[in-house]
Amino acid sequence: MPLHDDRRLFELLILEGAQAGLSWETILQKRENYRAAFDQFDPTKVARYQQRKIDQLLKNAGIVRNRLKIAAAVQNAKAFIALQQEFGSFDKYLWQFVDGRPTKRKRGTPVPARTTLSDALSKDLAKRGFKFVGSTICYAFMQAVGLVNDHDPSCFRYRKIGGREGRS
Repeated sequence: MPLHDDRRLFELLILEGAQAGLSWETILQKRENYRAAFDQFDPTKVARYQQRKIDQLLKNAGIVRNRLKIAAAVQNAKAFIALQQEFGSFDKYLWQFVDGRPTKRKRGTPVPARTTLSDALSKDLAKRGFKFVGSTICYAFMQAVGLVNDHDPSCFRYRKIGGREGRS
């Protein structure tokens, strides 16, 4: 479903990056631990993390203890705040990629791992200093926050989400 809450958008962006190379189920099982470890995904707090906090996170068995992914979360918090300042909110920045309405894939086409739209988002986020935002991660993020409606047409969510066909 379309999501417009900046803190939840930040949470899902960080969790998508943490999931890279792992199963989504692994991250979902650790989600509450992530919330506690990353100050409920408050980007202002995460952006201020110093080495001491990063060292604590690296010892936290409740999250994925990957130095690069933890460092990326801190860097992404800083870049996230910069986008909020530039656009008024991360939500406004993000939804401009789909003109404010979810897109749908064309009927009968398989669910892709990435698209030209996720390529564009990935490229722009990387240019702005974000890490762990490859096109495949961005496409999964776009699905999670409702920018893309990949629900099967028989799913009750398909019609609720709406959008324009064929722009993903």
